[in-house]
Amino acid sequence: QNYLDNFWPDLKAAHELFDSILQARREREIESQENNGKEYPEHLPVEILEAGIKSGRYIQGTLNVNKHRAQLEAFVRLQGFGSKETG
Repeated sequence: QNYLDNFWPDLKAAHELFDSILQARREREIESQENNGKEYPEHLPVEILEAGIKSGRYIQGTLNVNKHRAQLEAFVRLQGFGSKETG
Protein backbone atom coordinates (compact mmCIF):
# COMPACT_ATOMS: atom_id res chain seq x y z
CA GLN A 1 0.00 0.00 0.00
CA ASN A 2 2.77 2.44 0.95
CA TYR A 3 4.69 1.66 -2.24
CA LEU A 4 1.66 2.39 -4.40
CA ASP A 5 0.80 5.53 -2.47
CA ASN A 6 4.34 6.91 -2.63
CA PHE A 7 5.47 5.92 -6.13
CA TRP A 8 2.27 5.38 -8.12
CA PRO A 9 -0.42 7.60 -6.57
CA ASP A 10 -2.22 8.11 -9.90
CA LEU A 11 -2.17 4.48 -11.10
CA LYS A 12 -5.81 3.72 -10.38
CA ALA A 13 -5.79 0.17 -11.78
CA ALA A 14 -2.95 -0.90 -9.47
CA HIS A 15 -4.73 0.55 -6.44
CA GLU A 16 -7.96 -1.24 -7.40
CA LEU A 17 -6.10 -4.52 -7.86
CA PHE A 18 -4.39 -4.12 -4.48
CA ASP A 19 -7.73 -3.38 -2.79
CA SER A 20 -9.29 -6.42 -4.46
CA ILE A 21 -6.48 -8.72 -3.32
CA LEU A 22 -6.61 -7.31 0.20
CA GLN A 23 -10.39 -7.84 0.38
CA ALA A 24 -10.11 -11.43 -0.91
CA ARG A 25 -7.41 -12.14 1.69
CA ARG A 26 -9.59 -10.75 4.49
CA GLU A 27 -12.56 -12.84 3.35
CA ARG A 28 -10.40 -15.97 3.26
CA GLU A 29 -9.12 -15.29 6.78
CA ILE A 30 -12.69 -14.85 8.04
CA GLU A 31 -13.77 -18.10 6.37
CA SER A 32 -10.77 -19.89 7.87
CA GLN A 33 -11.70 -18.64 11.35
CA GLU A 34 -15.32 -19.71 10.86
CA ASN A 35 -14.16 -23.18 9.77
CA ASN A 36 -11.71 -23.56 12.68
CA GLY A 37 -8.70 -23.27 10.39
CA LYS A 38 -9.93 -25.84 7.89
CA GLU A 39 -9.72 -24.83 4.26
CA TYR A 40 -13.00 -26.52 3.38
CA PRO A 41 -16.00 -26.77 5.71
CA GLU A 42 -17.21 -30.24 6.64
CA HIS A 43 -20.42 -31.31 4.94
CA LEU A 44 -21.56 -33.82 7.54
CA PRO A 45 -20.75 -34.06 11.24
CA VAL A 46 -17.98 -36.54 12.08
CA GLU A 47 -20.38 -38.66 14.16
CA ILE A 48 -22.68 -39.22 11.16
CA LEU A 49 -19.76 -40.08 8.90
CA GLU A 50 -18.32 -42.59 11.37
CA ALA A 51 -21.72 -44.24 11.88
CA GLY A 52 -22.23 -44.35 8.10
CA ILE A 53 -18.84 -45.97 7.55
CA LYS A 54 -19.54 -48.60 10.23
CA SER A 55 -22.97 -49.39 8.77
CA GLY A 56 -21.65 -49.63 5.21
CA ARG A 57 -23.63 -46.65 3.95
CA TYR A 58 -20.39 -44.71 3.29
CA ILE A 59 -16.95 -45.89 2.26
CA GLN A 60 -13.58 -44.56 3.38
CA GLY A 61 -10.48 -44.49 1.27
CA THR A 62 -7.81 -42.39 -0.36
CA LEU A 63 -8.77 -40.07 -3.20
CA ASN A 64 -6.44 -40.37 -6.17
CA VAL A 65 -6.67 -37.69 -8.86
CA ASN A 66 -4.96 -37.87 -12.24
CA LYS A 67 -2.65 -34.84 -12.26
CA HIS A 68 -2.88 -34.53 -16.04
CA ARG A 69 -6.67 -34.92 -16.25
CA ALA A 70 -7.79 -33.72 -12.82
CA GLN A 71 -11.21 -32.49 -13.99
CA LEU A 72 -11.97 -35.80 -15.69
CA GLU A 73 -10.26 -38.66 -13.87
CA ALA A 74 -10.16 -39.64 -10.21
CA PHE A 75 -10.91 -42.67 -8.06
CA VAL A 76 -11.07 -43.73 -4.41
CA ARG A 77 -8.73 -46.53 -3.32
CA LEU A 78 -10.28 -48.51 -0.49
CA GLN A 79 -8.04 -49.88 2.22
CA GLY A 80 -7.66 -53.62 1.88
CA PHE A 81 -8.94 -53.66 -1.71
CA GLY A 82 -6.83 -53.64 -4.81
CA SER A 83 -3.59 -54.35 -3.00
CA LYS A 84 -1.10 -56.88 -4.32
CA GLU A 85 -1.28 -59.03 -1.20
CA THR A 86 -1.51 -62.76 -1.74
CA GLY A 87 -2.83 -65.10 0.83
